[in-house]
Amino acid sequence: MEPFITHVGKVIPLNRSNINTDDIIPARFLKTIQRTGFADKLFANWRFLDDTSTPNPGFPLNQPRYAQGNILLTGDNFGCGSSREHAPWALRDYGFRSIIASSFADIFYNNCFNNGILPIILAKDVIDFLFQEEQKQCPYVLIIDLASQQITTPTRQIIPFTIDTYRKDALLKGLDTVEWILSHSEEIAVYEEQHKRKTPWVILPAEYQKPVAEKFNEART
Repeated sequence: MEPFITHVGKVIPLNRSNINTDDIIPARFLKTIQRTGFADKLFANWRFLDDTSTPNPGFPLNQPRYAQGNILLTGDNFGCGSSREHAPWALRDYGFRSIIASSFADIFYNNCFNNGILPIILAKDVIDFLFQEEQKQCPYVLIIDLASQQITTPTRQIIPFTIDTYRKDALLKGLDTVEWILSHSEEIAVYEEQHKRKTPWVILPAEYQKPVAEKFNEART
């Protein structure tokens, strides 16, 4: 997974609240478990006037001013609805590296990190400010520095954001959850060896575990 350290990108505004995962990637496209091939289906029900053939000129992703944008600025409760991981797959396949909103659905929020997307939560008044600023200047380019946890606007205003330390570390290193666990394989091996010495019965067949544990504990007392 590509690390996220410092990202410079054009903002695409989508000023709507409660955008659910079926809005992000409609259920009719969930026919594969591959992470690619969803870019042209992202927001399909809004992006096209009919069945994915006629672009809706009023939708931001179809407007030339937002071409190659890769930071999504949106409203409250983004990613609600079903927990389908296809939603962050589609966003990442399109090219989005960060989503900025006032809140996210929990499962979607966590899925973003496993797909190299940085979800940033900002106060509602800050989100409103960014929407207003974006309307005044196009392209509206933000600098997102994950290490320092801050966003720099075109007018050099600094907007701090918070993030869980574990999530931050994993994203800086480009690790999903499984990769992060494997990166601690040496510590895991040490723990397992210590655990086997303290509780040797756990490696025995189930029918022997209880009596051996009882004798082991008797010997220790």
